[in-house]
Amino acid sequence: MRVVADTNTLVSGFLWQGAPRRLVDAAQAGTIQFVTSAPLLAEFARVLTRRKFAGRLQRAGLTAEQLLAVYEANAEVVTPADIPPTVPTDPDDDAVLAAALGGQALLIVSGDRDLLDLKRFRNIPIVTVGQALALME
Repeated sequence: MRVVADTNTLVSGFLWQGAPRRLVDAAQAGTIQFVTSAPLLAEFARVLTRRKFAGRLQRAGLTAEQLLAVYEANAEVVTPADIPPTVPTDPDDDAVLAAALGGQALLIVSGDRDLLDLKRFRNIPIVTVGQALALME
């Protein structure tokens, strides 16, 4: 199953235990295929360098660059589709939608209310991590 996970889901999955970690583990096991794009990778890299994550990275024995490399190794980087502005309250979320469409994802996983409120983007369901894990079972 081809999945676009938004940045908050990825950060949670790589740096903490719980449901988002199970999604990351599924990608590393080959159960799902993460799909991403250059803009989403850049956002993930920026977020990982935030001071508030420094301690978590250090406890994991990783740098932001190493964690980004781990993600890239478990994701297919695609060219995002050209889409009109879709999320007026948070235009950065359009990058998630564009990657999903460009990468022919079957699912968008997010904890972002702006995305979840859409419920779907062009036949691609937008779900929480818990909903995604239930679909995978």
